[in-house]
Amino acid sequence: MLHADDSNETPDGDIDMTREEKRRDQLTAAPDAVDADAAPRIAVSEHDGVTRIDIAPDAPVRPGPGPGAPGANGE
Repeated sequence: MLHADDSNETPDGDIDMTREEKRRDQLTAAPDAVDADAAPRIAVSEHDGVTRIDIAPDAPVRPGPGPGAPGANGE
């Protein structure tokens, strides 16, 4: 799937960073950031015109209440 900002060409014709390079650069810019901070957290697939977004099983941060919080683990 292409997005409006997927192009790596600037208006003057110079080559710029790709979308993935921009993402990695932003996620590793913090002083204590490590390469793992830029690891993918979702998996996107498309089948028969339906787009599915899944949280990666090894994602360090997941949506919803954290472990031990009210509502976690079906409480």
